[in-house]
Order: sequence, then structure tokens, then C-alpha cells
Amino acid sequence: MNSYKWPYKNEIGQEETVTSEILVLGGGLAGCYAAIAAARRGKSVVLVEKGATERSGSAGSGFDHWESACTNPCSKVTPKEIAEAYVREQDGYSNGIAHYIECREGYDRLLDMEQFGGKIRDTEDEFKGAEFRDDETKLMFAYDYANRFTLRVWGSTFKPSLYKELLRLGVKIYDRTEATALMTEVKNGKKRGIGALGMNVRTGKFLIFRAKETILTMSRPARIWLFNPDLVGLCEFRPTQSIGSGHAMGYRAGIEFTMMEKSVKAEFSSSGRSFPPYGTGNNHNTWYAATMVDARGVEIPYVNRDGVELKSVSERYYPAPGQKFFLKGGVIDNPKYEYRGPETLPFDELMRRGYQLPFYADLSRMPEMERKVIWGMMVGEEGKTKIPIYQNYTERGFDPEKHMLQSYGNGWQSAEFLAQERQLFGAPGGIITDWDLKTNIEGIYAAGDQLFASDCCGYACATGYYAGRKAVRASEGTDFGLIDRSFCEAEKERLYHPLNVENGMDWRELNMAISKAMQNYCGGVKCKDLLMEGLDLLKQYETDVVPQITASNPHELMRAHEVFDILTVSRLILESCLLRESSSAPLFFERSDFPQMDPPENDLFITIRLDENGKVVKGTVPKGYFGDLETEYEKRNQDYIRGEK
Repeated sequence: MNSYKWPYKNEIGQEETVTSEILVLGGGLAGCYAAIAAARRGKSVVLVEKGATERSGSAGSGFDHWESACTNPCSKVTPKEIAEAYVREQDGYSNGIAHYIECREGYDRLLDMEQFGGKIRDTEDEFKGAEFRDDETKLMFAYDYANRFTLRVWGSTFKPSLYKELLRLGVKIYDRTEATALMTEVKNGKKRGIGALGMNVRTGKFLIFRAKETILTMSRPARIWLFNPDLVGLCEFRPTQSIGSGHAMGYRAGIEFTMMEKSVKAEFSSSGRSFPPYGTGNNHNTWYAATMVDARGVEIPYVNRDGVELKSVSERYYPAPGQKFFLKGGVIDNPKYEYRGPETLPFDELMRRGYQLPFYADLSRMPEMERKVIWGMMVGEEGKTKIPIYQNYTERGFDPEKHMLQSYGNGWQSAEFLAQERQLFGAPGGIITDWDLKTNIEGIYAAGDQLFASDCCGYACATGYYAGRKAVRASEGTDFGLIDRSFCEAEKERLYHPLNVENGMDWRELNMAISKAMQNYCGGVKCKDLLMEGLDLLKQYETDVVPQITASNPHELMRAHEVFDILTVSRLILESCLLRESSSAPLFFERSDFPQMDPPENDLFITIRLDENGKVVKGTVPKGYFGDLETEYEKRNQDYIRGEK
């Protein structure tokens, strides 16, 4: 490394060992809350974050809504009702454990956030009198105004507030440090996690993190099918560094995953294929329920679940007669009739009726408070929008009282994506756990986007805090494990290798090659021969291309490691696709060699892990394995129910 060209000190080859009772890998919302839960209970806690914890992770720049705050004082639904709805809406392919934790404890975490300094109420009375505001509590609600279980929040204030609380509690934070491998030992015939290895991405120092309990709270995978080497910063809805390293580490260590064969067409991915998320007019999520018009300025009607045309803006935010509630704004891959909320007519129906493209979002036709909350708050607070969308558009003259924003693609989404351009969006695959959020390896827990069927911010915060609580209890009476020096040296060699390659390949070339391979061999329609060809190609990349990747400084080295992890996750996905020998509508999974859709013998979770020899092990878990959600939760959380935070 040419240290004189690099603004940070050169610590390549240097080593540091850090010991704590609880180790948290990932400093997003889930990781911060896991660390806070453990530190509140008097444990020594280390948090490892590849970016800067104060603004890192999917929510680092903000978010606009907090789902499933079912215990807030205005809510008319119970945690059980909404959690079970999430499970049914996904045809049972859902994480009932994590969703119930989200619904039962999510509002508690929001109150924590307010205590830390985050803004969750309209304290300045900016929206006083609005239909979506409760004037007594000053809480603001989104989507379903009748049941009031999803809150509008000022998410850009949250990460800095969490960071301050971590420091106040004495959590030791290792920013700009990537976790790269999980350490395990076998004791009394049982595998156990004893910490992790990592590297400082500015200095190159090698770090050994010893811990009694480890909590994985890193991001879901990204840049698998879509990657543009010229527009790296626009390759994903999430931050560039959030690419699924926790999944790769976990898979290599033998952690069990499920639903990794599931994928949906991309929605929020740029990669030169779409416009910045929420930067075009639409009627979904952050923009719900914007008034839409066609090219002539003719308003496009909304209809409720039963197909009844709605006459006012207010009606768009209420269930249909006889409908208890509807689901909006999160992991709603394919909402069922029971949970379908008001929407504009389907695109094909609009074409039949003679509506003309292009379509636009016309906020000027909405009541002042609705217009103001969509453009002034929701768009401003959602991730990747505060500066690039809200501030930049405003500075360039966009006025929602006068102007419209065009909606591209088929009229609703940012772009039309091809079937082979899949993405781990919606409620994707991930780690499967027990009711303690413990993985199949003792001493290792998972939360947030590491879990299968992961959701949004409330889900991350609630599951992170819950995992922190459970890890603390498990750490009592547990000893630190013995470090395997040969494992550490092998990992050090793997991490530093690109620094010693001259005239090699750039990491972008490998990422592009992986994406092309996944498009070709793991697209919309799969079969054994295609999947095997894909695996052979990825194995070839691993043996022939990975050794050729070069890096000249720790930042480039980190980017290389990320692509190595993308390669691992891609292999995990291909292997998972091979294991499911049938097609499945809920999993958006189609095999030409097994065309039968959801046969009874395969209507279950298929799990995958690697054994000690690196061989794939298939498992099966029945749907509903988590039991009655309320009953099973209360069995295990009487201390929390009694008020022990």
C-alpha cells in the first residue's frame, strides 16, 4: 500500500484483540437497539460497523413511517391481528416470530427513540387538525386512518439519537470496521459462536473480536442481479456498503437459512435502470395516496378493496365496509383480498378505459395537509430523499401546489424490470431462528434484515432489542471460547491477498460478471441444468477470478471483500433454488423442470446450511412452526410483560 497517498495510517498486518460479553455486528437500527438492550443490562458491548454508526445503514439518511405500532394509544388493532395478517398475506411464508415481536414491542422502541432525542410527534403543531393526526398525543398516522397502527415519523433524526445513546451507555463502537468471518468452536460436541474477525477499512488493521454472545444485524443482500459499474452509488435503494456480508459470513459458518430461493422483480434499484426512489410521482408507500392524472389531466380513480370507486381523497385512507383493516407501506408482496387497501385501477384497466400515458402525480388536487405531509414530510424523511429529492427538487423550483411529477415505467413504478432482473426485496429469505432469535449455532443471534421475511424500521428496532435481551440472558455463566489461530491466519491471508496482486482485475469487473451470471442462470424461469451451469460458473470465478482481484488501499480492499461476499450469497441462492423441486406462487419461484405449483409435499420452508465439510445440507420446517404467536411470545417474555425493559 502506498501509504503516502493514503490519508490514514498504514496498519496492514497489525492485529488487535477486543473482548466483550456481547458483540453486535452491524450498526444500523437493529444493531443499535441490540447494543442498547445489552448495555442497559450492565453488559460490556462492542458494536462493529462498516460505515459510521451515526448515519449508517438503510435508515441512516432517514425514513418516513414506522409500521405495526399496534400498542400505541390510538391503535384499534392488536399485535396478534397484524402479525397474523402478515403471515397469511404471505401464504404462510413469513416470519411469524419476528413479526409478532415487531407488532408487540415496536411502539415501545419508538418511545425509547423519543427519549433518546428522535422526533416521533408533531410537537410544533405543523399539522394540527389534520385527519391523520391525533391532536391529544400529536402522533401522526399513515395509510389506514381508521386503525392508526402505522405512524409517520421524522426518521432523519433517529440514527444520530441512537448514536448518542450508545455513547452514553458506554458501548464501544468500532466504526469503519468490516466484520468478515464468524469464529466458532466445538465444545462438548456442540458448535458455538465465540466472536468474529474483521478489518479496519481505513487503516487495514486486523481485528479479533472475542465475545460470549454474537448478534448478527447486518443488511440483506444486494447487487446480485443488477449492478452498474459506472453508477455504483445508484446501484441499490440501500447504501452502497449494504450488500449482505452477514449472510455470507453466516453461510460460511454453517448458519441455517430459508426462503433464499424467493425473489421478486426489482422495484427500487437504480443501476442505470430506473430513476431515484421516490423521485418520480407515484401512488405507493411514501407517496400513498397521491392523486394521479393522465396526460390530459384527467384524474385517475381510486377504488376500494371491493372495486367501489371512491369520490374523495379522505376515502382512500379507510377500509372498505366490513373490512377490519388493510395493509400498506411495507412487505406487501401480493396483498390478499382481505388486506387489499384502496388503490387506483390496475394499469391494464386504465388502458382499456382510454386513459393516456404518461401519468403524473398531481398533489395540487389534494387537501393542503395531505399535500404537505406527502411532499414536505414523507418524501423529505424517506431514505435517499431528503437531499437528492426533496431539497434538490425544491431548490430547482418544484412546487407541489403548482407542478406535477411524471410517473415513469408502466405508470406506477420507476421502470419496467425484466424477469431475470430479480431482487431480494419485499419479504426476502434470510436466517431462520427460534423464539429467542437464536440461530442453529449456540451463541449467535440474528435480527433485522438478517432474518428471513424481514420488514421495515420498526421490525429492525424491535427484533434488535429483543435479540439483545435474549443474548444477555444466555451470556450468564458462559465462558469465552478459545481462539483458533490457524483460522485467524487463514482469514488474514484471504483479506489481504488483493493488496499483493499487481496488474489484476478491479472489483467492479467481478461484480458485473456475477450479476450477468445470475441474470443468465437464475432468472425468472429456472431449471436444474441452468442452475448447475450457474454454480459451475461461480465456482470458476471463485477459483480463477477472485485471486486476480487487486486493491491498492483499504477502501478498495473493502469493496473487493464485499464482492467476494456477493459471490458467496449468489452461490447460496443457486443452491437454495436447486433444493426446491417445485414451483411456488408465493415465493415468485418458477422451475420449468418442476412446473407443479405449490404441491402439498413442498408447501413448507426449505432450509439450507453448510456442514463442517462445506457440503450443502437441506432441511424442512413446516409452515406455522412458531405456534400461536401470542401464546408462545407470552411464555417466553413474562419479564418484559411485567415491565422489565
